Amino acid sequence: MSGAEPLRVLILSGANNHNWRATTPALKAALEEGGKFAATVTENVSSLLPHDLKGFSVVLSNYNEFGKKDVSSVWKDEMRVAFIDWIRGGRGFVTVHAGSSVFYDWPEFQALAGTSWGQSTHHGKIHDNSVQIVPLTHPITAGMAEFTTRDEFWENCLLMPGAVVLARVTPQKAFGGSGKEEPVALATTMGAGRGFTLLLGHDVAAINNAAFKQLLCRGTEWAATGSVTFAPPPSTRK
Repeated sequence: MSGAEPLRVLILSGANNHNWRATTPALKAALEEGGKFAATVTENVSSLLPHDLKGFSVVLSNYNEFGKKDVSSVWKDEMRVAFIDWIRGGRGFVTVHAGSSVFYDWPEFQALAGTSWGQSTHHGKIHDNSVQIVPLTHPITAGMAEFTTRDEFWENCLLMPGAVVLARVTPQKAFGGSGKEEPVALATTMGAGRGFTLLLGHDVAAINNAAFKQLLCRGTEWAATGSVTFAPPPSTRK
């Protein structure tokens, strides 16, 4: 991306039922190591106002208020309307692991995220597993190969209509998994905007997996611009 300004990413952080203090810096580093993105972190999500979105191409959520009964206090109607208008105008939204498990009272947010933790969602123990790429024709996953990662794999997530599954995993029964295929990466569209959700990335070790970084960067660029300029590596197997 020589000569081009980096795409500006606003990372939502500061609360999560996971170790956001460790994973947020890891996500920021993964995005910025290739020079294509410049990431800004906010740990005061509830204080954001519509004008705070100005200049950014994409918002990435590593944030949730999981278990909090009233999430309406996080973003008031003015911010919610402005965010959806911002997305529909051609910007992007990315969510990592539990970053979509918030705003359950906000249908447009849930539609954009594509999936989130539901009442019957669960997971087994962290283990090594193979991630299958589907479909191979989507700009985010085109040219990528099956890869191995060590992560926490969610099962029976909420899946929104219109969400396109880009990658799947089969949680292994030996580790408390279902033995059935489960989505781990999805894409959505809203107006002229786009959403990318990556349910992988439970901890820093998972984020530092080379193929996870590829998916994260490719999905973030697609969410921001609608295209992907990253070339897939010769092999994405760990």
